[in-house]
Amino acid sequence: MTSLLQSQIDRRGSIRTIGVIGMGYVGIPAAVLFADVPQFAKVYGFQRASPSSGYKIEMLNGGKLPLKGEEPGLEDLIKKTVDAGTFHCTADFSKIADCDAVTLAIQTPFANPKDLIPDFRPLEEGLRQTGRYLAEGTLVVLESTITPGTTTGMAREILEEESGLAAGVDFALAHAPERVMVGRLLKNIREHDRIVGGIDDVSTRRAIELYAPVLTLGRIIPMTATAAEVTKTAENALRDLQIAAANQLALHCEAMGVNVYDVRAGVDSLKGDGITRAILWPGAGVGGHCLTKDTWHLERGAQMMGGDLDYPHGADSIFGVARAINDFMPRHMAALTEAGLERAGKSLAGAKVALLGWAFIKNSGDARNTPAEPFYDLMQEAGATVTVHDPYVEDDVGIPVETDFDQVLAGADAVVVFTGHDCYASLDPARVKQVTGHSRPVIVDGRNVLDPDAFIAAGFVYKGIGRGDKNSHPVDG
Repeated sequence: MTSLLQSQIDRRGSIRTIGVIGMGYVGIPAAVLFADVPQFAKVYGFQRASPSSGYKIEMLNGGKLPLKGEEPGLEDLIKKTVDAGTFHCTADFSKIADCDAVTLAIQTPFANPKDLIPDFRPLEEGLRQTGRYLAEGTLVVLESTITPGTTTGMAREILEEESGLAAGVDFALAHAPERVMVGRLLKNIREHDRIVGGIDDVSTRRAIELYAPVLTLGRIIPMTATAAEVTKTAENALRDLQIAAANQLALHCEAMGVNVYDVRAGVDSLKGDGITRAILWPGAGVGGHCLTKDTWHLERGAQMMGGDLDYPHGADSIFGVARAINDFMPRHMAALTEAGLERAGKSLAGAKVALLGWAFIKNSGDARNTPAEPFYDLMQEAGATVTVHDPYVEDDVGIPVETDFDQVLAGADAVVVFTGHDCYASLDPARVKQVTGHSRPVIVDGRNVLDPDAFIAAGFVYKGIGRGDKNSHPVDG
């Protein structure tokens, strides 16, 4: 028996016109990949003409990439699809009425993780815009990472309220979470498996029709909308947990005077049937839009949908503990900086600190929730003067970010590597020391990109995350 929704979709026909709401790190690559599929005729990228982000409209329609950092192939694909007339960015949301499918890729941060209340206002506005122009037989897909229960709850309610239509009867509704990493956006969308969860079987099948043509190596994994929401939040919570385990191990190794990277290699070497000992990398902290918040979406979903949790009495969630460890790492970087300055005979108060890297991930200009910010604040609170260098960060991030390397290093008592940009891995110890103008400057490596012995031999006081074997090296006179 054919459902009412399936009849609506059959009358509409195959997906030809697509709308993507939100022209950011997820929406832009998704839109142009859709636009490059021959069976799709037109893709609209919807972007508000706001003072903060309206500039993206003109840049995208001019074939330019408005994102900072290295994104292989993305600008070329934007230009290709713009020139072909298959992609167009607009602030005219009424064109949603022409779309067979609409996806929403809008950020969903937590203003305060402690209260577990997400800031859904941008997503709600995107849903209302979609609902106002929603036509029968249209597919709506949330790609944003959301609290489990949102698709069948808040999203459905807003869309039905604005449109006067019924989800699962008049329009299809699904969740297909993004799974991308800055610096490899196109590759990730094409090659990662795609989780697709509809509110019903018809919605799931229609969403599969949308995403399957974009995949090259990836496969479609169908499930319910709520299961898809849990999958996305869980995979990021688990990655955050793995990073926290590596960071906790690094702190232990520092305390015991051993090299965490030797230990890591040893642990990772154990392989065989049923054996998994892979371990991630420790570092100065976790940033970005996903890992810093998705644990709290998972926690909130369990609290809202799960009722009474069967849980060890008085115990904190292991995912929440992981968040606390990763949030602690910038504070540990501050402690390493202070300890290094003390070994050099200086105090943090009055010191000049050169902070290398403001982006949260290497070779990118993405500074969302950067762990460098709490470190910067701690340095200032202690009375240090901080100058920041980052070759990729150009947007207004609330503090001065310099691209002149020598200007940042000049007079620095301590040089702190916070982001693993490739340009920092090739720093010459002798030249860095010369530019600082100090006989015994401090170098703090938060990403294990430097050779400790080379900097120690050049006269630096070295400190590094997990480098218990080097952090107490002899310091002459």
